[in-house]
Amino acid sequence: MNTIYLATNNAHKVEELSAMFEREHLPVTVKSAAGIGGMPEVDETESTFVGNATLKVMALATRLGEGEYALADDSGIEVDALDGAPGIYSARFAGEGATDGANLAKLLNLISQVSEDNCGAQFACSLVLVNSKGEQFVFSDICRGRLIPESRGENGFGYDPAFIPEGYESTFGELDWSVKSRISHRAKALQNLIAWLKENL
Repeated sequence: MNTIYLATNNAHKVEELSAMFEREHLPVTVKSAAGIGGMPEVDETESTFVGNATLKVMALATRLGEGEYALADDSGIEVDALDGAPGIYSARFAGEGATDGANLAKLLNLISQVSEDNCGAQFACSLVLVNSKGEQFVFSDICRGRLIPESRGENGFGYDPAFIPEGYESTFGELDWSVKSRISHRAKALQNLIAWLKENL
């Protein structure tokens, strides 16, 4: 049985990934960073999602034992009319320590000045897997859609209530988790990871 340590102390993320791997019958045990001493403090100084995920995963990978893996992700929303912003600053768009509500409010205010035809956007996610030899494997994907100048729905978090994925009329805040868990940027990046694990473990 292989072990993957997530570069997070978030128990929910561990449970989510464990359940996904079980459904796929993968011989993998998922543990949080707490299992190898906790997540080191990392300054996310890179200019891309891959770069910041790599910083996080390499900080944790120094603690891996033989045959173990570390996995980190970084994600956010990129708005066409804002030249890709907030991008890597999605979690702190309204300032350091900003709440989801504050970040969403800032974005809604900005796009209220943009024509509906120019509200294209995408959620992007990059996963970086590192083995005990220091080898890196990157899995990235996106979910295209558009923004609306209002908040709709109680599901999801962050910018979900203002984002409508392509092919749908409901926001991520309105869509059921069973749908979002198939079409989201993170879900698709994870499917890429799962495909790799099936071939290589």
